[in-house]
Amino acid sequence: MTTKAITPAAPRAEHWPKTIGYYIAFVALGMVSQSLGPTLSGLAAHTNSQLSQVSFLFTARAFGYLLGSMGGGRLYDRVPGHPLMVSVLGVMVLTMSITPVLSLLWMLTVVLFVLGLAEGTLDVGGNALLIWVHRGNVGPFMNGLPFFFGLGAVIAPLVIARALIATGDITWAYWMLAVLLVPALLWLMRLPSPTRLSDAGNGIAEPTNYRLITLVVLFLFVNVGIEVCFGGWIYNYAIAMDLAGKVTAAYLTSAFWIAFAFGRLIGIPLSAYFRPRTLLLTNLIGGLVSVLIILLWPQSATALWLGVAGSGLAMASTFAVTVTWTERRITLTGAATSWFLVGAALSGMTLPLLIGQLFESQGPRVTIFVILGNVLAAFVIFALLMIYGGQPKRST
Repeated sequence: MTTKAITPAAPRAEHWPKTIGYYIAFVALGMVSQSLGPTLSGLAAHTNSQLSQVSFLFTARAFGYLLGSMGGGRLYDRVPGHPLMVSVLGVMVLTMSITPVLSLLWMLTVVLFVLGLAEGTLDVGGNALLIWVHRGNVGPFMNGLPFFFGLGAVIAPLVIARALIATGDITWAYWMLAVLLVPALLWLMRLPSPTRLSDAGNGIAEPTNYRLITLVVLFLFVNVGIEVCFGGWIYNYAIAMDLAGKVTAAYLTSAFWIAFAFGRLIGIPLSAYFRPRTLLLTNLIGGLVSVLIILLWPQSATALWLGVAGSGLAMASTFAVTVTWTERRITLTGAATSWFLVGAALSGMTLPLLIGQLFESQGPRVTIFVILGNVLAAFVIFALLMIYGGQPKRST
């Protein structure tokens, strides 16, 4: 155990409104990101499609997220951050509102691509702007950011479950979620944007460590893969395995995100006392044990709930801890931060689609095997990061 340099004094008073704004925006982002999985069968019914067909919605949305992450980082380096975040939140409100009323799959695909574009732009903005506000003291606040994402991810399935109980359809669920995005938009609209690192004269011009960036992208790819596979397919897995009905499966999805949010919450104080590499290794071990519980007792609803909750708890802080670990080795401009999200976007594009193409032909257990493959790959990439990651810019 070590007391790292993440025990800073409380942030200045003018930092709190901006920090709260980014947290509220990430609650909104979490709600939107987890709206697709529990409503996938409903969208299939609305468009008269099969699950294998609507699973391409994951890819379209993630492709938009990828483009938003890559282009958004450069935008934040060039234009004021808050007006850009407000604009993409407005796009998210609009696309969420029209999603459930579309009856043509190709139109729905286009709308979810635009939604993903907005999500990626918002995600990279929240990460970059939080770093610009808190600079070297960002560690605990970076862990707080994904906690609020997880909180939003908990809210979404609960809203969907209540809408299904009340109406038997997903339309009002999407409309309710769209309304819940508005507070983030209104909050950020009234705040000035933070100063960009490039404007602060902090000497950010430095050689790019392409090997480190590549390894981080791969590490985030497989770790976010665990998250998106659970969030996107555990609902359908539980139903197909006769372990839950529709409403209970929605609550199971929420259980994953409740554990995920709690894991990110406790990650805030833990990040002040443990080295990032210790936390990452602990997360990987916990994730492996949780997935094995589901695989070893496939017909047990108890094992499923334990494995799902355990995985959410174990893997929750991985993204934030990885960003913190990397921030100590390279300077994080908007463009640099966007590359961290590329791994997440590529994962969301490919892995849910892979499960969707195999779910009906190979059986629902393919979901857990894909997740297990990600966990095992994460161990390998973690070892490479520890070998080739280089020395931090300051003591850890």
